[in-house]
Amino acid sequence: MDFYGDVRTRFRVHSGLNGALGMASRANLRRKVDGNISRLIDIVFSSTAFLILLPVIALICIAIVVQDGGSPFFVHRRIGRGGRLFPCLKLRTMVLDSEARLRRHLEENPEAQAEWALDQKLRNDPRITPLGVFLRKSSLDELPQLLNVVWGHMSLVGPRPIVPAEVPRYGRYMEFYCNMRPGITGLWQVSGRNDISYRRRVAMDTIYSRTRWFGGDIWIMVRTVPAVFASKGSF
Repeated sequence: MDFYGDVRTRFRVHSGLNGALGMASRANLRRKVDGNISRLIDIVFSSTAFLILLPVIALICIAIVVQDGGSPFFVHRRIGRGGRLFPCLKLRTMVLDSEARLRRHLEENPEAQAEWALDQKLRNDPRITPLGVFLRKSSLDELPQLLNVVWGHMSLVGPRPIVPAEVPRYGRYMEFYCNMRPGITGLWQVSGRNDISYRRRVAMDTIYSRTRWFGGDIWIMVRTVPAVFASKGSF
């Protein structure tokens, strides 16, 4: 190759590298801007919604206490962004002796035991109180998670927060889950919730992590309203 041909080749390679680096830089900048906008919306929307819904939360808390005298709140350790554990807040929907009642139920019902082994859920869960059934169907039990959003543990949109025992189910895709804050709503929540297999749930979280953008979050939030009213897959 002559001198000029070598220069032209190097120029094309250099230009290609610069173009690729430029595209990557713009993509990173776009993700950063989208992330900052999403976080701002998270704080403004969740803090405003919590203040507006505070009377509703207070009434539900009173109803739970009247029901059995126990605490109206349930705090569970869940995995958040970066794999860090955080206290996930919920309104209590279970009886006070829930663990003992679950053990007895599984010991006495082989079919329930098989269902529980599949995805750690039961369609007819003996631990859920009558009020708890309504709270879960309406998703009102998740209202305290608005505080988790304000504190930075969660986002309005993201994967469903998981417990440490669920990590093996994600396998090598766990890194995609850890790249995001868990959300009050998300692809899984608006696509059928518990009617969706766990494998498909992991796939949805992975796809969301790879393709997340601000417009997509808005689409999910809009779809959340009819999904809540339909109560599909909520138990």
